[in-house]
Amino acid sequence: MALIDKYEPFRKNVNFIKKYEKALNAASGSEVDANSNVSSKNIATMAPEVHKKDNIYTNRLWMHDKLTEMYGKDIADEYLRQLECHEIYRHDESGMPVGTPYCASITLYPFLFDGMTKIGGSTTAPHHLKSFVGGFINLVFAVSAQLCGAVATPEFLAYMDHFIRKEYGDDYYLDSGMVIDVKGQTLGELIDDYFAQTVYSINQPAAARGSQSCFWNVAYFDRPYFEQLFDGFVFPDGDSMKWESTSWLQKRFMKWFNKERTKNLLTFPVESLSLLNDGKDFVDKEWADFAAEMYAEGHSFFTYTSDSVDSLASCCRLRNGIQDNQFSYTLGAGGVSTGSKCVMTINMNRLVQNTVKDRTWNQANKLAIQDAVKIQVDKIHKYLTAFNEIVLEMQANHMISIYDAGFISPEKQYLTCGVNGLVCGAEYLGIEISNNEAYRDYVNAIMSVIFESNKAAKTKTIMFNTELVPAENLGVKHANWDKKDGYFVPRDCYNSYFYIVEDKNLNILDKFQLHGKEFTGQLDGGSALHANLEEHLTKDQYAGILRYAIKTGCNYFTFNIPNSICNDCGHIEKHRFDKCPKCGSENVDYATRVIGYLVRVSKWSKERQAEAAKRYYTPGI
Repeated sequence: MALIDKYEPFRKNVNFIKKYEKALNAASGSEVDANSNVSSKNIATMAPEVHKKDNIYTNRLWMHDKLTEMYGKDIADEYLRQLECHEIYRHDESGMPVGTPYCASITLYPFLFDGMTKIGGSTTAPHHLKSFVGGFINLVFAVSAQLCGAVATPEFLAYMDHFIRKEYGDDYYLDSGMVIDVKGQTLGELIDDYFAQTVYSINQPAAARGSQSCFWNVAYFDRPYFEQLFDGFVFPDGDSMKWESTSWLQKRFMKWFNKERTKNLLTFPVESLSLLNDGKDFVDKEWADFAAEMYAEGHSFFTYTSDSVDSLASCCRLRNGIQDNQFSYTLGAGGVSTGSKCVMTINMNRLVQNTVKDRTWNQANKLAIQDAVKIQVDKIHKYLTAFNEIVLEMQANHMISIYDAGFISPEKQYLTCGVNGLVCGAEYLGIEISNNEAYRDYVNAIMSVIFESNKAAKTKTIMFNTELVPAENLGVKHANWDKKDGYFVPRDCYNSYFYIVEDKNLNILDKFQLHGKEFTGQLDGGSALHANLEEHLTKDQYAGILRYAIKTGCNYFTFNIPNSICNDCGHIEKHRFDKCPKCGSENVDYATRVIGYLVRVSKWSKERQAEAAKRYYTPGI
């Protein structure tokens, strides 16, 4: 045997590197798990890509062992078969070891006592505004390193308000123009500087995440949400939260972030505003009015509305029920801690076609599809439960220090059954994708089975939910896999909405109906409506749409209007232009949400760029 022969098995890595070098961008260069949250293609972004396939095999082997132990070899083999046949998909299988939780909305309360010392850091508990901001930035990076996906910090601005008040008094917000140093800096300017330090720092590439930025999410609350979430809250020094100053700080941050995005296209944080409604109108009129104002000024954020403080929208599409809304002197506000430990997604288009061959929607086919969905969900519950056991083993061996430190508890994170290809399955059956009886019946026939199965499988320590997954790269994969295997595939990407993204016959109000309670009432894990508009609306128009969301029961949504960036002079505007109004250059790029987060279209994968070109942007309402 020649000496070189023992190295030849790694030839695939050399070939991959050569191919990656010539790729359009980092997303296109990835063969396994592409995403657009990478600012540039370089050696740092390439390094984790080389071993992604090995990671997948490692994850699958470990899961097979655990499933065999818990349920026997047949179900373990079925897990591998379903993955290989693209009937299901486990998210983030390629990047992190099995047992790594998916995403979390964390409480910052342990940070006030121990800093980062209980998760391996040297940062101690903050005692003033400067140390809070610096320590918080480090915390986001450290927590993100122990998650596959997003980290949400709903308390960030309320805690920041606490430290501002400690130094400048409870009424600081009434005089933000006060001069605070010999250089003439005002308090408002200092606060803006801390905003900038936090946001720009967290948008930097993270070495622990393959040179991606941290997927960071923040939350804003109206008064009733704030008061119910933080009722009885006490800081370690005995201080309580203050609504008036926190409300002011939330508004200032939104204004600052919106303006800052005309200087630099900042992807994170993804923002979600929670507004309580009474079934007819918003309870907090001031914050509903402010939401309409910010949308009219071009800001890009999500709105979550509910008629009770029963859940928290903590990610760019994921809604999780609040299990414990009580304050604890050990754990802080229980209502902000939630998330998902693992997401496994059903390829619904393939399931429908495997079940029904005559391509019609009738009672017999409906029952057959429901039976198939029930069988599939029961399998996924077993797969997710096995994953959960691996997580608990990791926790028991102190491998997930964010659990040990109390930032999140595994019992508060869901196990999520994802859905992709739902619309394509309906099209296969000849169902028109609009607000009609047949389509409503199809959607609810499927979702009701999953919803009831999730409820039945719940235990004291395990919870299941369902979401229409964003599927940034999975939507393209499912279409390619299904097309290759001879299935009906109506488009090159399976999107995660209840409508066809290129359909020019649907207006904005139609889309709110399609994401309303008649379609999403049994989707307990969430789906965000991305209302694509050609141009911004007026404040009054946005206010009307916000009220229409209550009427339809559309509880989670945002508005997408393409931003334009001049590649020569850097000028940014919050609407589309083909020629830079500042320097006259036609070398322009555009930015919109690839799924939940805002990023340059040129950073998307080649396939997603093709999908973006087909998206229909409604010209007004």
